[in-house]
Amino acid sequence: MTDVTLSSGESARRSSDVYRAVWRWHFYAGLIALPFLILLAVTGALYLFRDEIDGFVHRDVKSVAVRASTPRAPSVLVDAALAVHPGTVTKYVPPADPAASAEVGLRTPAGEKISVFVDPYDGRVLGALPDKGTVIWVVRRLHSLSYFGPVANGVIEIVGGWTILLVGTGVYLWWPRRGRPNGGGVVSVRGKPRQRVFWRDLHAVAGIVAGVFIVFLAVTGMPWSVFWGSYVNQWANGANYGYPAGVYVGVPMSEQRMSQAGPTAWSLEQARIPQSSGHGDGHGDGHGEGHGEGPGEEQGAPAGDGAITLDAAVAIFDRLGLAKGYAVSPPSGPTGVYTASVYPDDLSRQRVVHLDQYSGKPLIDMSYADYGPLGKSLEWGINVHMGQEFGLANQLVMLAVCAAIVLMSVSAAVMWWKRRPDGSLGVPPPPRDRAALRGVTVILAVGGIVFPLVGASLVAMLLLDRLVFGKPRRKAA
Repeated sequence: MTDVTLSSGESARRSSDVYRAVWRWHFYAGLIALPFLILLAVTGALYLFRDEIDGFVHRDVKSVAVRASTPRAPSVLVDAALAVHPGTVTKYVPPADPAASAEVGLRTPAGEKISVFVDPYDGRVLGALPDKGTVIWVVRRLHSLSYFGPVANGVIEIVGGWTILLVGTGVYLWWPRRGRPNGGGVVSVRGKPRQRVFWRDLHAVAGIVAGVFIVFLAVTGMPWSVFWGSYVNQWANGANYGYPAGVYVGVPMSEQRMSQAGPTAWSLEQARIPQSSGHGDGHGDGHGEGHGEGPGEEQGAPAGDGAITLDAAVAIFDRLGLAKGYAVSPPSGPTGVYTASVYPDDLSRQRVVHLDQYSGKPLIDMSYADYGPLGKSLEWGINVHMGQEFGLANQLVMLAVCAAIVLMSVSAAVMWWKRRPDGSLGVPPPPRDRAALRGVTVILAVGGIVFPLVGASLVAMLLLDRLVFGKPRRKAA
């Protein structure tokens, strides 16, 4: 009988030690992640409604009155933009719908990149903005911390890993145990706002409801990270010039990557841009595409150097069925290509097409269906992360998750403030048996191996825990 009692007591102490160890690491994870999570939640919530916000804020340059007249040719709109803002054309975006303006990307003589917006019906220049200078681009750069350089962007990767740890340890702490009658603190909130238990339960209940979504956002945000995302991208999409078998067909390839040319899908960042095989002699590339009913002749006369015009290239992209809203990058030099890319909400219509600038022949035509299994999975996750995959329902669910993150962060801060001893950070007490802490640390190390930057931060936190927070407190005399 005595042995049983001792065994039960030992089991209870071990359970208490594990709880303390988990609580301690939950506190550290919150200390690191929560300040950034508030920023990510607020900017993420705004980015969910990027089209609506940008369309409203910049409606003076992005919107036009619909008219019965036929829109003017792309070359006319580009010339109109160049007349007001001289420079070099870097991209052309045809109107996405009858009420939208055309966008002409330019590099000024001073080297500045700007976007000029033109009324497609009368060629009137509506205004200009710095490249990626819309309100939502500012929000996006704040969301990724890219405003502050690659080191700050690496912080996002660390925060993502600690967020997963935060949710995992939070679930353990929330898990129902004896002493919580009628589901108190498990599915309901006890007490009143002036009491710590109210904030504790509010934090726990909100966390358990939103936890799965928070982990999803953390994982699907990792592809954008500066370290893990870059290396996984190279591993997943670096073969065959970044194109799967059947899409890459042996055309000459340049050394330029899609990521260097402008914003692109995660799965195409490593894809190399092909080269035009013609020689600027007006005779195509020997495949018969530059004569008779080939794309170059059918859509318009070629330019003086033998290259097809922008008007012809846009007409070819329209004929190929690219989704509205695609952007066209003109050829860069005599071996360059016309590239059209579009990344709409509907993943199945995500597409990139490269045209030979002399014949108008499609050299590479790649869509979402051509991505590998990993690329498809991550692109789908990114699409849901951005609130695009399931329309308004997707936006509203992600908005609710962002609100839950802010609520959890605020409730955690209030709960900590009410519990924190005067003059102390209020780190939860360490387990009596350090072995319990080591066991939890081993589990954390697995995540550190998968995400190296997170692993480095874990090591730093372990040292801090041992050297600063691990010292036993002196008992009052």
